[in-house]
Order: sequence, then structure tokens, then C-alpha cells
Amino acid sequence: MSKLPIVALIYDFDGTLSPGNMQEFGFIQAVGQTPAEFWAKSDQIAIGQDASNVLSYMKLMFDEARANGITLRYDRFKEFGKHIELFEGVREWFGLINEYGRSRGVRIEHYINSSGLKEIIEGCPIAHEFKHIFAGTFLYDENGEAEWPGIAVDYTAKTQFIFKISKGIFSARDNKIVNASVAEDKKRIPFPQMIYFGDGDTDVPCMKIVSMFGGNSVAVYNPADEKKKKGAQKLHRQGRVNFYTPAVYTRDSRTYQIVCAIIDKIKAESELKRLSR
Repeated sequence: MSKLPIVALIYDFDGTLSPGNMQEFGFIQAVGQTPAEFWAKSDQIAIGQDASNVLSYMKLMFDEARANGITLRYDRFKEFGKHIELFEGVREWFGLINEYGRSRGVRIEHYINSSGLKEIIEGCPIAHEFKHIFAGTFLYDENGEAEWPGIAVDYTAKTQFIFKISKGIFSARDNKIVNASVAEDKKRIPFPQMIYFGDGDTDVPCMKIVSMFGGNSVAVYNPADEKKKKGAQKLHRQGRVNFYTPAVYTRDSRTYQIVCAIIDKIKAESELKRLSR
């Protein structure tokens, strides 16, 4: 009996599954700031010192927590994650797609590929739905307190993670096996069996790579934000993504229709490959 083909659905988080940045659902309020104030400070650090935007916001989180007497522990991050807002239909989405995959004879796996924080995502209500979460993390001292960035995920790190997903590597530290040459048909999840969801600039390299190698990329946008819609349309017009759709994940949504059609295509191509042997 042949193995079922695996279809990987890979999601950015902020702006893709959630309408805001994850730091905006608890942490920023805990340090007594508005999102606008926090991100302006983060930008000042990055611009003033020509630094990474991701490392800048991680340093600012650390500094602001310390200044406000907040101890950044793993469990505290997870607490922030419980308050994350999600787009319409996200909580039910995974069950819907898993069920459709089973009905079509494919195995569905879900992944996160985010420039946000793994610790916060692991506290959100949908964390258990993911095979693996690739995102930023902190290092912790002997008392369990965050003391330094452990992983900072920018757009180039994101591209590395999609190659890891393809090869079945779940270690963020590994940089040897991921660069080893592996024939396409030997990869755990070939690129044509990937569906990448993103909403912004940090997702563009991943979306372009997935599309270029035969997979499908989907630009989603907040349906309440006309500017975001125009951004998604532009990505589609430029050929950087295959599809664009409102970030609505219900059974009657355009997102669901697109993904089901892609699954049908992947299954059909798998059958044709089997019959050609």
C-alpha cells in the first residue's frame, strides 16, 4: 500500500491568522503603552542603529518588561497568547481541512512560519493544531527568565524554514542537513505539495519560492482593511502569489474553496505519478 501524499499548509501568523501583531494582545498593554507607541519605539531602535527590526522589537520587549517590573518567563508569554484574536473561522479551519484531506486520500499537516514569538503562539487557542511552530524565541537563565534572543526570524530565516519543512527537519539549530542535496522525490514534502499563506512583505520570499517550485501561495488580507486588500491584489498582479483572498476561514469562504481545489490537484497529480510507474 502506497503512502498517502502529505500536503503542508504553512502559515505566517500576524495578519494571516490574527488581525494584529501578537504583542498587541496583552504584552504591550502590560507595559502601559499603545501598539502605536511600542512599534514607534521599536522602529527608532532599528532605524537609529541600522538594526534588525525583529531583534529590535525583541530587545524592546525585554527592556520594557524590566522597566515595568514584569518578569518574562515562558509561562507568562503563554498567558499573553491566550488573548490573541483570530480571524473569522480560524478555530474551525483545521478540522475542516483535515476532514477534506481525509476524504480525498491525502494527509494534511499545518505549520507556522512567523517572525513573532513561539512562546506566545504556543499559548494561543490553536497551538495544538500545528505539526511544528517555526518562530522567534528567547533564551532563559537558570531561574527561567528570558535573558537574550535565542532565535530571531526575519524574511531570510523564513525561507530556510520552508526547506526544513520539505525535508522533515524540525530543529531550528540545524544548518547542515537542510543544505544537503536531496532529490525532489525523496523529500518528505515536495514543494508542489505546499500551500503557503502570508499577508506581508516578510512573506514575499517564501511565497515566491513555493510558487516557483510548483507549490501554491495564497495572499490573505483583513477584509476590513481596503489597503491590505490592495496589497494582496498587487502581489497577485506581480505574479508573486497564485491566489489572494480575504482572511476568512469558514466552510463557505473563498479561502476554503481555493485550498480544497489545490488539494484535489495535488491528489490527482499523485495518482498520475503512481500510474506512470
